[in-house]
Parts: sequence; structure tokens; C-alpha cells
Amino acid sequence: MIADRVIRLVMDQKIRKFRMRILVECTCVFDHPYLNTGIQRVVRNVVNHLPDVQAIVECRPVALKNNRIYEVRRLIPERRECVLIDAQKRFERRRNAYWHLHHNINQALGPRSPHWLRRIINAFFRLGAFVFILPFVMVMLVFAPGRLHDRFQIRLGWLHNRYWQFHQQLERRSGIVRMPLLRGWFRSLFRIGSLGFLLCRKLTALLPRHDIAAERIRELQVQPGDVLVLLDSSWHADIFSHVERLRQQGLGVVAVIYDLIPLTHSKFCNDEHVDAFERWLEWVSRTADGFIAISETISNEVRADVIRRLGVEEAGKRWHQHFQLGSELDQVKGDAGIRAAVRTLFANGHSVYLMVSTIEPRKNHAYLLDAFERLWSAEPDARATLCIIGRIGWKCAPLIARIRSHPELGKRLFMFNDLGDSELEYCYRHSKSLVFPSFVEGFGLPLVEAMQRGLPAMASDIPVFREIGADFLAYFQLDDPGSLAALVSRFEASGEFPAQRPLADWSWPGWRESTQQLVERIAAHTAQRPA
Repeated sequence: MIADRVIRLVMDQKIRKFRMRILVECTCVFDHPYLNTGIQRVVRNVVNHLPDVQAIVECRPVALKNNRIYEVRRLIPERRECVLIDAQKRFERRRNAYWHLHHNINQALGPRSPHWLRRIINAFFRLGAFVFILPFVMVMLVFAPGRLHDRFQIRLGWLHNRYWQFHQQLERRSGIVRMPLLRGWFRSLFRIGSLGFLLCRKLTALLPRHDIAAERIRELQVQPGDVLVLLDSSWHADIFSHVERLRQQGLGVVAVIYDLIPLTHSKFCNDEHVDAFERWLEWVSRTADGFIAISETISNEVRADVIRRLGVEEAGKRWHQHFQLGSELDQVKGDAGIRAAVRTLFANGHSVYLMVSTIEPRKNHAYLLDAFERLWSAEPDARATLCIIGRIGWKCAPLIARIRSHPELGKRLFMFNDLGDSELEYCYRHSKSLVFPSFVEGFGLPLVEAMQRGLPAMASDIPVFREIGADFLAYFQLDDPGSLAALVSRFEASGEFPAQRPLADWSWPGWRESTQQLVERIAAHTAQRPA
């Protein structure tokens, strides 16, 4: 487009004048490279394609750790570090299964069970958790004692705060507050007890501090004119004060916004995540020079939220943009690693309808089950099969129990919670359609992944899906599972996909073009910052 060319020319002149560098933050993906859900997939693919856009502006992936900024030399770990990563994956799987069992026991007891019995069960499960925590701690001691030290220090600080909160509660409840002499003795007693925390800190300081992951990074010095792009899920990190200090050194800050779901639809999120996201959004609204969202729909929401927080005049000093996400699966390694259960699913004549996402309330898997149960009830011989792909998330224990006890499980209902990219690619290539019933999304990456591979998609009728799919998607109503059942039945009967326009006419950029778009739009807005 002519407008993009003009922006690029102006941007090139500004970049040559001020020698801008774009520092792309990827801390969480660096620390957890095995995670492969939405945000992690975006971060990893953008970082992998940064070498392709160096002609536009110098770009470096960075991680913010221990109040320092590091250049990421290698995002993917080597074989030695994979031992630690595999141990962490096994630990998390066992932990999730363990606490899922705890939930099922509490559900089976019912709300009328004695309170003392619940407390005994909770205490028993907390003690039993050490069975799978201790082996993981031993692996951490060998490969990453520095990381274990940092985690222990955070936990120790939390316990220390709880210790003094308990002291304050005892003072208030016992009435010691009104007795100065006794109160002083009481406080002195607690101070003696707090020496245990100091002793623990001193002892853990004696541990070796090496971390095998440190071989993949090196410290970076910030220069005036640099721009930090918060691409990763930085609301989980303790980076606020560090970034503010870097701003005083001339650093620009750009926030990538994936969605405002914890703010607009908090019922779908854990309370801790909602609180952390709200604190981050309040901070980043006042700190960032600009915001770039992953869809125009989210960009408009962010603009309105910033105005609400800062007022029209102050919000007008920030810029807003969006970029499009790519669709390639970067970890595909051919068909050699496809497990037999996946191959069998597509070899027995099923018409497979695929759902790809983390299993959590916002994704609305219960709606899918309702819709396909209506279809199977109305058409007992229907070949339409529902296959759910995605790791188990939060607030979904009743749904998982419903799936695992479903009479169609293994017949016309399947679930895989640990597929790799190669197996996901195989499923995309052999399914009949993707079904995506989310209540709310920032983008909807599986829709683009499926459609780029020629797999037609059915989706809930929400604004961001209209932005992505336009008339190439088939839409159903969230308040009526029967509308999806009708679409599937119609597709099965006619063989003609019920969208207004053929998928062959649809196109979307890949990750290389997506990264170029992100870098160009950030550089165009930030090149005018004085060094």
C-alpha cells in the first residue's frame, strides 16, 4: 500500500538519525520454552523471525531477570537443559492430576460432609504433595540451583509477611494493643522467632547459584533511543520498578496487548490472575508510550480503557496500533512421531470436528458437548465426531469429569491433552472442520491455523471472529447449541460448507510477514522519540 511505503521511508530516515534498537521481551518463554499455548506460540515465532527484519531496524530478543536486562542468545534449550524441562513437565502433569483427584474427592463428599473431615483430607493432600515435589527439587538442585534459590526466596518472603500478619491478628484479638509493656515483650518474642527466616536466607545463600539456562543469555546495556516491546506475558513478572529505571535512561516502552479478558470477563479467570493483570494494566497505561494489539477489535478496547484511566488529554499522548498473527506451526517434525491413537481416529471413517484450545471456561467446551449430544440424539447413526485438543487449564474439573465419563468417549468423542505440533498439524490436515465456540477472544489463533491449511471453520458470532474470518467462516449463536448442531448436520448431509464465501479466496500473512508488520508499525511510531 502507498501509505505503508510512505511510513517506511519516513521511518528509515528517523532510524538512521537516532540508531534505534527494538528490544523484544520474551522472559516467560525463555524460562518455560516447552509451553506451547497462544501467547507462547506468538512470542516464539516472532523471536524466531527477528533475523528476517534486521534490515528494517536492529531487533534483539531480551529477558528481564533479577533487575537486569539480558540479550537472549538462544531461545531453544540444548539437550542438557531438556532434562530439567522434562522433569518440570512431568512434575506439572502429576501435580495437576493429584489436585484433580483432591477436587473429585471433595465433590464426592458433598457440601453436607463434616467440616473436620474436609480439613483432614486437605491436610493429608498437602503433606502428600511432597512425594512429587521433592524429586523435582532434587533435579533443580543439580541443574538450576540458582533458579531454586530465587523461588525459595520469594516463598520465604511470602511466609515472612504472613508471620507478621499473624502477629498483628494476635495483638488485636488478645487486646495486647492496649498494654504497652506486654505488647513490647510480645513483639520481642516474635522478633526472636523471625530470626528463623534470616537463618534460612543465610543458608540458601550458600547454595551454588549457577543455572544451566544462563548459558543462553548475556547481559545487555541499554542505550538511549532503545525501545522495549513487552511481547510476553509480563503481568506475571516483577519488572515494574526495573522498567521504570530503564525509562529514566531513555528507554521507550511499547506494550503488546493480547486481550482485556481478565478485566472485561473476570468470571472466566482465577482471582490471582485478575488482580495481577489489573495491576499490570494500570501500570502499563501510565508507563508505555504506545500499545499494539493483536486485532483491531482489541486495539479499540485498549484505547477506550486508557482514556478511562488517564483522561482524554493524557491518553492522547499514547499511540495505538494492531498487527496480524501468523499461522505456521514451527515445531512440526513430519509424521514420524504421530501416535497410533491419533492415526486411528482419522483412519476409521469418522468425520472429525476439531476443537483446539486450552480447556478452560472461556473456551466454552460445554457448549460443544451440548451441541454434539443434540446431534447424536437426533441422528443416532451420525458419523460426526468431536475431537478436543488442548491442555487442561483452570476451573474445568466438572467438564473434564463429564468428558471422561461420557458414553461416547472413544467412539464419537475424543480428547488429547498433550499433542505436539506434528500431531496437531496431522489433525488439521485430516479433520473435516474446526469448531470454535469461545465466549470472548483477543484473536483466535487456531482459526487462522486451520483456515491456512484449507480446513473450514465454524465459530461463535463475536466481533473479533468477524474481523478475522469475515464471510469465510460459518457462524453459530452462543445462546443456542442447536445452531451449531444444525450447521454440522447440514454440512454432513450436503458436503457443502455453510459459509457465504469459499475458503479458497481467503488469505492471511505468515509469521515472517506478521513479525515485519509488528516491527514496522512500532518503529514508525517510536522513531520520532528523541535520543
